[in-house]
Amino acid sequence: MLNKYKELNFFIKARYGILGLLLLSMATTCTKNTLVRNPYISDVAVNYQLNLNLPQYDNLRFIGGSAYVYQAGLKGVLLFNLNGRNFLAWEATCPNHTPRSCSLLQINGVLAQCSCEDYQYSLANGQLLNGGENASTTYPMINYQVEVFDSFLTISN
Repeated sequence: MLNKYKELNFFIKARYGILGLLLLSMATTCTKNTLVRNPYISDVAVNYQLNLNLPQYDNLRFIGGSAYVYQAGLKGVLLFNLNGRNFLAWEATCPNHTPRSCSLLQINGVLAQCSCEDYQYSLANGQLLNGGENASTTYPMINYQVEVFDSFLTISN
């Protein structure tokens, strides 16, 4: 009878030990991911529509084509034709320093370049491609939503 009591006591302790480990692992893995906001660029409301049939947007009709739209965003928006059906829109302000006169990104093929530090960003994914080694944190370009309907693009956030 004593052996059965010891076995039962062992299983109860083992069950509490497993339950304790399970609770401990849940407590350590259920942490919130914090959203890191870009401290240099403020949020601006964007809702702009453009017609791809207009001559100033001819370059956007081709895969890899890009265009600058000054009427939207903080310093404008850079548009990029990713694959003929999907378009990407990026804030035209360099995201890795406070806005200045030199921080307007210039389109250079499939890249956007900041003339302040010569940072280069990919128009296909918004990532910083060079520089930033001295900075503790670097930020990608700020992305806007693009909806396509016939030959119209709506850029918004």
